[in-house]
Amino acid sequence: MTQLPRLTARDVRVVAHRGASFEHPEHTLAAYRQAIADGADALECDVRLTADGRLVCVHDRRVERTSDGRGVVSAMTYEELAALDFGGWKGEAHRGAQVLLFEDLLKEALAADRPVGLAVETKHPTRAGGRLEAELVRVLKDHGLADGAGGRVEVMSFSRNALVRLNRLAPGLPAVYLIERAVRPPRPPFAGHAGPGIDLVRQDPGLVGRLKAKGLRVRVWTVDEIEDVELCLRLGVDTLITNRPRQVREYLDSL
Repeated sequence: MTQLPRLTARDVRVVAHRGASFEHPEHTLAAYRQAIADGADALECDVRLTADGRLVCVHDRRVERTSDGRGVVSAMTYEELAALDFGGWKGEAHRGAQVLLFEDLLKEALAADRPVGLAVETKHPTRAGGRLEAELVRVLKDHGLADGAGGRVEVMSFSRNALVRLNRLAPGLPAVYLIERAVRPPRPPFAGHAGPGIDLVRQDPGLVGRLKAKGLRVRVWTVDEIEDVELCLRLGVDTLITNRPRQVREYLDSL
């Protein structure tokens, strides 16, 4: 396939990784509101299903790292999770932040004074299995966003099976096949984006060109240092996922 055209620095999209998570506790409203204020083009989030079927924004399988509680997200009800402090681990000023429902994040993005997208990663393995993707699509359909119209929402996963399920449930949603350690077996045929980590890109810079030669757009996570931003620009990366959206956006706009 013909290699995609290289973008200018100002064309590169900036996606806020779990919000402006360098400054605020990840996956909190404060982090996402800051990311919107910082000029992020889209907000990245990880989603998991609670024991009572609610979609929450939590990265880890367990809550210990980002809350004052203990337990597995999928084994806890939303009420149990809502009783925990999801901000205090980041400092006293952030104490009292609650677990964030995906639907509340979606409403926050839609209420912004400019178009702000969502990049949603479904986390696997999980005891929820395919119910996770089914609930995500249900929520998106409730907001008229499951057909991919306007490009406001894109779905991401390291799990090929998860992306296959999502494509079956909502074939119009743009899909991103995430890559962590090496190029995996053949990507889902409907995934238009590939998402390698910055460590992999540093180790194998030619990977970006090989992916683009296959007609894929490339997004790299998690790009926080300016030297990594510069590397990605040289390689023709389309989207940068970062914990520092303001710094990265300002740098790109200065070029």
